[in-house]
Amino acid sequence: MSAVKTALTIAGSDPSGGAGIQVDLKTFSRLRVYGMAVITALTAQNTSGVTGTMEVPPDFVARQLDAVLGDIHVDAAKTGMLLTAGVIEVVACKVREHEIRNLVIDPVMISTSGAPLLNRDALGTFCRTLLPLALIITPNTGEAGMLTGRSITGIADMEEAALQVHGMGARSVLIKGGHLSGDDATDVLFDGSEFYHFQSPRIPSRDTHGTGCVLSAAITARLAEGKSLRDAVQLAKDFVSEAIKNGLRLGKGPGPCDPLGLEN
Repeated sequence: MSAVKTALTIAGSDPSGGAGIQVDLKTFSRLRVYGMAVITALTAQNTSGVTGTMEVPPDFVARQLDAVLGDIHVDAAKTGMLLTAGVIEVVACKVREHEIRNLVIDPVMISTSGAPLLNRDALGTFCRTLLPLALIITPNTGEAGMLTGRSITGIADMEEAALQVHGMGARSVLIKGGHLSGDDATDVLFDGSEFYHFQSPRIPSRDTHGTGCVLSAAITARLAEGKSLRDAVQLAKDFVSEAIKNGLRLGKGPGPCDPLGLEN
C-alpha cells in the first residue's frame, strides 16, 4: 500500500476558489495528503454571494464515486454541499458500500450571504441516511439550530445541541462557535462520552469566506494521517485560525481565508 495518505471531498464547486471543492483541495495539498474530489453541485458565486446553483444528477455523482472508490484507497472523506435528496441518498449508499469509516460531514445548508445550499425537502433525507454515517459532523450554530430546532446562543446551548445531534446517529459532533459574539471563538466537541472545548482568540477579519470548508477539510486530512479525533480537531482549528489571519483582500465582498499562506 502506498505511504501517501489520501482524502476525498464530496462537495459543490465554487468557481471563485474560496470555498467548496476548490478550497478543500488546497487544504489537502497544504497538509500533504493526496486530494480527490467528487462534484455534487455547481454554483455561480463570488465573494459577494451566490447567484445560482445547479444539481449534478445523482446517477452521475454515483458514477464519480464508484470511479474513485473502486480504484484508489481513501483514508478519510468529507462531504460539503449536497443540495438535493437524491444526491444525499446516493452519497450515503456509496459510503456504506465502500465502507468509508473516517467520514467528516460538513452540513452545508445556507451560504453566508443567505442563499440556500440544501433544498428544503432534503433535510429529512440528510438526517435519516447520511448523518448516522458520520465519524464527526461539523455544524456551525445556525446549522446546528436547523438540525435540532433550538436556538443556540452560548456554550450550554452548544452542548445540548451536540447531545441532540449525537442522538440522531453521528458518532461525534463539533459545534462551531465562530458566529457567536465574544472575544473568543469556542468550538464544542462531543465524542460520544465527553465534551471538549477548543478556544481561540477571535480574529478580526472580514476575509473569512470558506472557513467552514477549510476546517472540515483539515480535520479530514488529519484523520487521513491517522491522528486521533481530538488531535485532528485541535490541529484543524489551529490551521483555520492561521488561514483567517492570512485572509486575502480579493474581490468586492468578504475575501477568502487562505489555507496556502500565499502572502507568507
